[in-house]
Amino acid sequence: METRSSRLKLPIAKKPVFVKIGLGIGLGYRRNSTAGTWVVRISDGEGGNWTKAIAIADDLDEVDGKTVLDFWQAQDRARAIARNSRTGDEDGGRPVTVGKALDEHMADLKIRGGDIGNVTRVKAHLPEGLAKKNIALLTARDLRVWRDGLARELASATVNRTANALKAALNLAADHDERITSRRAWETGLASIHDAEESRNVILPEADIRAIIAKAADQGAEFELLVETAAVTGARVSQLARLEVQDLQDGRSEPRLMMPSSRKGRGKKTIAPRLLAIPVELAMKSRHAEKGQDPTAPSLTKPSSEP
Repeated sequence: METRSSRLKLPIAKKPVFVKIGLGIGLGYRRNSTAGTWVVRISDGEGGNWTKAIAIADDLDEVDGKTVLDFWQAQDRARAIARNSRTGDEDGGRPVTVGKALDEHMADLKIRGGDIGNVTRVKAHLPEGLAKKNIALLTARDLRVWRDGLARELASATVNRTANALKAALNLAADHDERITSRRAWETGLASIHDAEESRNVILPEADIRAIIAKAADQGAEFELLVETAAVTGARVSQLARLEVQDLQDGRSEPRLMMPSSRKGRGKKTIAPRLLAIPVELAMKSRHAEKGQDPTAPSLTKPSSEP
């Protein structure tokens, strides 16, 4: 691989030819139909390794020290990437792991105002071995075994929601890393379980609802207020959690709550609150609980005053 003439005699191939240039470091050359590519291979210390294309070989063009390198320059760059990745100064171009992809997906959801609970649900069920695995090395079997393991513990609909959240994270990572050339592993391994969703339009009698609210009081006035507000408005807990003191409009004969959007569904939306009429009794309980609070403070809190 040292000379241009010798490299051009190699057959065109998808897989690089590697030589060892240090402990756990290999420099590879991939023969292309045009100029070849230099590739670094670095061991991960756990029996595996990762690879990255680092430059174009000087097969057809003269070296420039940046994008076109000769054999000796490519060695120097490969060693520098290995050194940086091992000292933690930077990732050195290391392919994203499943765990890192979930972290980046969570950050993206926070920026877009999405539900980060989708990511925390995945993390709660993700084994450490799978979390550390490079996305580019994932197989459909890896993910199918994980999905089927969830199915033995969780309802099928919950498995689908959890798998879909992981798929979203993996797709985001693939969108930003051109080395992830195939999404087949998760499209196949995390395929949805059919007939998992059943419509549950259960309408409880008023007496049962009142009994539930009364039982909630055993856990404290704060929990009782949460349950009663949920029962009266039909809102999701994620909506109720975003209610603020100023959302209660009780200076009128018919009190109302400005209920935040559920943010359910796909795409970017205008988050507009919805006015909901509530009984006077509930309005009085809410105002009592909010007494002395800042207008932008959470309306529903724990006994510790946390949201």
